[in-house]
Amino acid sequence: MAIFSTHFVSRALQLRTSLQVFIPDQIDATQPMRLLYLLHGLSDDDTAWLTNTSLVRYAENRNIAIVMPQVHRSFYTDMQVGNKYWTFLSEELPETIHSWFKLPTDPKHTYVAGLSMGGYGAFKWALHYPEKFAGMASLSGALDIVGLREARPEGEAEMQATFGAIAEHRGSSNDLLALLHNLTAKPRVLQLCGTEDFLYSNNLHFKAQIEQTDLPYIYQETPGEHNWEYWDREIQTVLDWIDQKGDFT
Repeated sequence: MAIFSTHFVSRALQLRTSLQVFIPDQIDATQPMRLLYLLHGLSDDDTAWLTNTSLVRYAENRNIAIVMPQVHRSFYTDMQVGNKYWTFLSEELPETIHSWFKLPTDPKHTYVAGLSMGGYGAFKWALHYPEKFAGMASLSGALDIVGLREARPEGEAEMQATFGAIAEHRGSSNDLLALLHNLTAKPRVLQLCGTEDFLYSNNLHFKAQIEQTDLPYIYQETPGEHNWEYWDREIQTVLDWIDQKGDFT
């Protein structure tokens, strides 16, 4: 396999940032190559999936290339006070990846997934542009950010710098619950959460909302906390889901 660790200047961010790309070298020529954008959590960076899980070992015999960008504590958003990370993610990053690497551009072979803040980012990206993805997956995602803000007022200063006032956030393009309806395409959805996770009730609330749509949706919960032990295990579930291996209904 090959792992590319790249530093470059982003047009959208107007600063130097970093990126990790995993490309398997054992390719099954009879199967299509897939592209997975894999997003990090609030306290992590673009190296987190590589350093805290056995992702490379899990992915090395699959036709899946994995792109891991750096977005700091941005919630994958054009911040009220900060940089344009949503523009970077949704516009500049795909253009950069496809210009540098011979990776899939076909939406039916493109996926996005992430943990915690990255689960929010993954669903936000695919719900905004469902025609660009075959599927989206969340591991312990912060999927109802408005509800999280209401439940955890101690973090409100950072949330205001990121999203603005809560009244402006609710129902906006940064509110996943507002994005669930009137989609132009219907990518597959996988939502995973541990039953001991502090975001468990947050995930159940999102589950109740998405079940009112006709999206092809799978929810799985297992014992687990908001930690790398859980994410190391469940990233294998995500890869199996992309490969359609396992008991997915």
